[in-house]
Amino acid sequence: MKIFEGTVANVPPQGGRKHPNQEFIRIDTKNILFICGGAFDGMEDIIRRRQGKKTIGFMGENEQSVGEAKELLQNVVPHDLVKFGIIPELVGRVPVIVPLDPLDESSLVRILTEPKNALVKQYQKLFSFDEIKLDFTDEAYLEIAKKAKEQNTGARGLRAIMEGFLQKIMYEAPDRRNIQKITITKEVVDGTGEPEFALYKQNPIEA
Repeated sequence: MKIFEGTVANVPPQGGRKHPNQEFIRIDTKNILFICGGAFDGMEDIIRRRQGKKTIGFMGENEQSVGEAKELLQNVVPHDLVKFGIIPELVGRVPVIVPLDPLDESSLVRILTEPKNALVKQYQKLFSFDEIKLDFTDEAYLEIAKKAKEQNTGARGLRAIMEGFLQKIMYEAPDRRNIQKITITKEVVDGTGEPEFALYKQNPIEA
């Protein structure tokens, strides 16, 4: 708790347990902005109970729209976080609570492609070791984002989705020495088609 309030903390640069005799780095935390985030799955139910809202009749969870969930999260208060399970001492030291909107498909596509260490760039680098260019169509990006949205896994689920359809290609492509480029289409992502291969006119090893 002192770290949140502002204190001089001793930080072991190499880990505390394996190197007990190391020199600590002293860090003053009073000018550090701490941002705590999480998914908080089920928070809508806690807010709904506090507000006395109940579902009557045959309107189940499928009828509870995404818009209603967003509206409920806008009304979150510190007491809801305590009910969720976070200790009151920590909640009291976080003065600003801001609900965030779920990632939409366009945001997931940007996460896939734009960051310096984006997933797409990582896989393209892996294929480049075998002198193979990996490319994706715009429809393939949207299908990956759509799958993540349907599975409700957010950005963390993107890697599992890409591994699902790229794993076989990663193992088989290096054995085919004449592949110059592999294009991933929407059909590859949804499992209804095969990737498009562009071949060298002449095997580069034999040339």
